[in-house]
Amino acid sequence: MTLTRRTVTLGIGAMALSACTGGTASVARKPAPQMRAVPNTEYDAWVAGFRTRAAARGISQSTLSSAFRAAGFLPGVIERDRNQTEFTRTLEDYLAIAASDSRISTGRAKLRSHGAVLSQIEAKYGVEARVVTAIWGLESRYGENRGNVPVISALSTLAFEGRRGAFFESQLTAALKILQNGDVSVANMTGSWAGAMGHTQFIPTSYQAYAVDFRGDGQRDIWSDDPTDALASAAAYLKRSGWTKGQPWGVEVRLPDGFNTAQTGRGKNQSPAAWAAQGVRDMNGAKVPNHGGASILIPAGAKGPAFMVFRNFTVISRYNNSTLYVIGIGHLSDRLIGGPPIKGNFPPDAQGMTINDRKELQQRLTAAGFDTEGADGVIGANTRKAISAYQQASGLGVTGIPSVALLEHLR
Repeated sequence: MTLTRRTVTLGIGAMALSACTGGTASVARKPAPQMRAVPNTEYDAWVAGFRTRAAARGISQSTLSSAFRAAGFLPGVIERDRNQTEFTRTLEDYLAIAASDSRISTGRAKLRSHGAVLSQIEAKYGVEARVVTAIWGLESRYGENRGNVPVISALSTLAFEGRRGAFFESQLTAALKILQNGDVSVANMTGSWAGAMGHTQFIPTSYQAYAVDFRGDGQRDIWSDDPTDALASAAAYLKRSGWTKGQPWGVEVRLPDGFNTAQTGRGKNQSPAAWAAQGVRDMNGAKVPNHGGASILIPAGAKGPAFMVFRNFTVISRYNNSTLYVIGIGHLSDRLIGGPPIKGNFPPDAQGMTINDRKELQQRLTAAGFDTEGADGVIGANTRKAISAYQQASGLGVTGIPSVALLEHLR
């Protein structure tokens, strides 16, 4: 779970999307390599000082000893902290991963197979099953990628590193209290590189505040293969954040010629009627119904898709404040119940290529023996590696950068 109002964004959604490196159909299912601790005397000194602070906060010596017995400094989490998907992808790339064909089809299957419990959760918390399922899909690819990083190691590394030291120290303290309470063992307390845990990737303080025992077995178990408590906890969080059942997160809209884009942006609200008076329409040409105050967002620029977003958009942003993440959740939730793809056009990228150009490039590279591990149009590490190998084999300058000229060379 990624609550940027507390200055952290952990995600893709914290786990499943950030694993994708170009060719999402296959890459997203690969577990992240196991991070290994390395010796660091400065980290050890920091831990010694933290243990004194933690004891003053009520953490027992036995809990501290068991928690830190196998903990260590993980340089991999520092690297991941510097390369967060929501800030490095374009909206077009983000949605190509977040609402890929496989993520949609798997999500629809999960809606069916877990329909009974999702209906019970919806009835209790008033959060639609499709929205909860979309969070599950983006945060952990429906439980396939819950994370294998020891949470105590991850959080202590980030707290020691210091860029957001106070925040991560608070999460570390909360994680220790979870262990001390007996909610989970040290060995089973694994998660993302930033300490987000379980099917719906709750950070420790969010677990303490919002996790629920929906199964009624006396445990708030978000770690087990059974996703029930995790899904209910996500719904409980959204409900307490102000979710309104039956209201959309947003709708894709068409902006009229000459529309003043200075009016766009989160928090610049008008009524749907006021937007309609300026010529804003949904993608079928109709006025958008009155779902309350609404903002217009153009995250891909004035020539890209536009969205009219409502209060529930803001509620999702309490889970993760990235605009791309919220649109990803909202759009995936719509697709899970048969909603259409984005209809607006995305402008070409910096190399002048459309997503279809990039897909063709990946397909042709793979056919030529330079496997990109998928053809989703998203240029990641696998595609750049394949481009470099092809360029070298063809006697071209090795750049690893896609281009129209390279596509023409492959044709």
